[in-house]
Amino acid sequence: MRSLLLTIVVTLIFTSCKKPDYKVYFSNPALYSNTVHELNGVVMGNNFTPVVASRNYAYATVAGYEVIAAGYPKQYQSLVGQLNGLQNVAKPAANETINFEYAALLAFCKVGEAVTFPEGSLKYYTDKLHEAAVLHGMPTEMISSSETYAKAVAMSIMAWSKKDNYLKTRSTTKFAINDQPGRWVPTPPLYGEAVEPHWSEIRTMVMHSAKEYSVPMPPVFNVKDKSSKYYQEVIYIKNAVDSLTKDQAHMADFWDDNPGKLNVKGHLTFITKKFSPPGHWLSITGIGAKKVNADFNKTVYAYAKTAIALFDAFIESWTAKYTYNTARPETIINGYFDAGWRPHLQTPPFPEYTCGHCTISAAAAEALTSALGDNVAYTDTSELEFGIKSRSYKSFRDAANENVWARFYGGIHFHNSCVVSNQYGKIVGDSVAVKLVMKK
Repeated sequence: MRSLLLTIVVTLIFTSCKKPDYKVYFSNPALYSNTVHELNGVVMGNNFTPVVASRNYAYATVAGYEVIAAGYPKQYQSLVGQLNGLQNVAKPAANETINFEYAALLAFCKVGEAVTFPEGSLKYYTDKLHEAAVLHGMPTEMISSSETYAKAVAMSIMAWSKKDNYLKTRSTTKFAINDQPGRWVPTPPLYGEAVEPHWSEIRTMVMHSAKEYSVPMPPVFNVKDKSSKYYQEVIYIKNAVDSLTKDQAHMADFWDDNPGKLNVKGHLTFITKKFSPPGHWLSITGIGAKKVNADFNKTVYAYAKTAIALFDAFIESWTAKYTYNTARPETIINGYFDAGWRPHLQTPPFPEYTCGHCTISAAAAEALTSALGDNVAYTDTSELEFGIKSRSYKSFRDAANENVWARFYGGIHFHNSCVVSNQYGKIVGDSVAVKLVMKK
């Protein structure tokens, strides 16, 4: 009791002696980026696949953006009527005094934690935000109004999210395994089931449908004819992985983004975690926003546009994956060329064509270029917390283009797949940049 009373007294002294600075505190764009990073950590901790993670990020960032659009209608336009199925979002009451930055943070957290995980996964963080509002002198009535409005927006976005077919796909049939030559089968060491074979059934956000941008057929499976495109692709990747330079290996490791790598050491197995591909690109979004000195609202806008592009790009790529069901390089090389060959990176559990990371990277680069500008040179420090040194780029597109080679050098995607995926990712990202009217 004495400790509680002391805390209250200290808080009262602090707030009475210090001039309220809640406007400055909550309008700091770094606070929003830190909040996104917090969700990144929760997503990583819950072992979500990249495609499912993209869903968390998309709905959360849209929630944050809708608050800002409502608070600053002269600068930003709501996505109601622009995103598929989004017909209405709660509006602030005319007589309420709201801090829209604080409300945007809360709406982001409430939706981010509730889309897939049990509600309350970010309560520890939203409690800290509430404490910060009190300590920085935000009026009690404003705190209450902001929190009420954030909850209303979150409920609107959650209601919209529940109609995207996600729950329906939780009970659909698993991918059927057979021994047809050139068809995908599980790979070592995990031998995991095919991830999200029905993701094409998820409602898109900007694309008209999952098959709006249908990719061309991959090279026909043929390991006998040395002049065939397929044979040449196999030999190309095998030779490249067998002779990686130090920089090529680092490039592959940097863009690995495996959210759950299975490590096998004798009889011991354990999993190491990293941010998944969409988490990596949201980290880049924060780095880019800081680089161009974006204010809070522009930062929120950049995250939303990027996350929407990532979401649709995953649907585009996953539709192709389970249309063609192509085997991974590891499977083909082990079966027809060298039984002991292993890729530099661990092969993820889903079909090879198209490359998901190349697709979503190109899409994110287009969205970010649209939001923050072209030729934004930056150093990507995202992987430092996982023990991987940083890499520098001339632009967001430069990073996406490097990703094409990173997946190839990793030994998990044929070069043709990476090139085609980059091309179609650009198309998806450009559609988001062109079709969405967000910043006025």
